[in-house]
Amino acid sequence: MSADLDLSPPEVPEPTFLESLLRYGLFLGAIFQLVCILAIIVPTSKGHEKEESESVNGKVAEQAKKPKGPAPQIRPKSKKESKKKR
Repeated sequence: MSADLDLSPPEVPEPTFLESLLRYGLFLGAIFQLVCILAIIVPTSKGHEKEESESVNGKVAEQAKKPKGPAPQIRPKSKKESKKKR
């Protein structure tokens, strides 16, 4: 009975070059996707701080300037408006 059971490991063919290339390409693609996801989740502090400091400095500079009054709104007159006034 023990002679009937074959407990040796099955023969597995060696992977070809194309299969190996595909395997490592998939690993690299997965790593790249994880890096992209982490870049979205973890905010970059340097760029964010610069933008905030620039906007705060811009607001302070605007407040320091004296207001000159409302800005005049210039709009071109349409042909219909000019004809009505004649």
